[in-house]
Amino acid sequence: MKKITVKNLPTVRGKYTENADLSALTWFRVGGPADVLFSPANEDDLGAFLKETPEEIPVHVMGVGSNLLVRDGGVRGVVIRFGSPFRQVQVDGMRVTAGAGCIDAQVAKAAAKAGVAGLEFFRGVPGTIGGAIRMNAGAYGGEVKDILVEAVAYDRKGARHVLTNADLGFSYRHCSAPEDLIFTGATFEGRPDDPAAITARMEEISEKREATQPIRERTGGSTFANPDPEVSGGKKSWQLIDEIGGRGRVVGDAQVSEHHCNFMINRGKATAADLEALIESLRKDVLTKTGVELHWEIRRLGDRG
Repeated sequence: MKKITVKNLPTVRGKYTENADLSALTWFRVGGPADVLFSPANEDDLGAFLKETPEEIPVHVMGVGSNLLVRDGGVRGVVIRFGSPFRQVQVDGMRVTAGAGCIDAQVAKAAAKAGVAGLEFFRGVPGTIGGAIRMNAGAYGGEVKDILVEAVAYDRKGARHVLTNADLGFSYRHCSAPEDLIFTGATFEGRPDDPAAITARMEEISEKREATQPIRERTGGSTFANPDPEVSGGKKSWQLIDEIGGRGRVVGDAQVSEHHCNFMINRGKATAADLEALIESLRKDVLTKTGVELHWEIRRLGDRG
């Protein structure tokens, strides 16, 4: 489709940026530009934008780009990125309400400070609340479905929806809500505990993550979801990649991490095409040699170029 400009879009109270460099906003630091990047002023601004934007114009959402591979050809249409109005956290009793743009770890810290346990796992999830809901993110024994009470989302026509945990149809690293729903926030419920004890558990998670994952590199989240144990013989994705000799594999300037081989690294000059080719080569070899099909956990967005 042809390139979208601000002239094709409704007037908003938030901010439009044309030809926005998305590579600077993703952890991999690769990818082409978005036609338009939109930061809504608030929920009403988002709803009006969705209602007034022609449905043939693609609309996408990104968080902090931790679990996203933007392709080299860039993204046609509009990419929504939530700014400070969607990064607020409120605690009321054992309930924690957070905007979709909140960093997961910040929500965990706010809960801990208020003596709310059960959200500690968010300390080990790299990303935002919006993305965490969409993929039922989890780590270190917890996941979104364990604590979510309700989520707020807008559909492509600008209608606001309040969805319960049951409405979202959570399963392993999956939410069955329609793809066009854009989450703007959620309420979670924990249990009372001593703030110091909660913080200690979070520090343990942080230490484990730093010891086992290449968090100082230009990388993303886990590349593949772990396969069904009954299919893989109990082996996780990283073990299958290791088994086929994938640790350290290189395509262009993209490399499988030597530290944890379910993580890919941009060594400095990698393209999105390098990373995608590397990841697909792993999928192919794991399937051929072990019979197990690995599924992308990282989201791909845009044109190949």
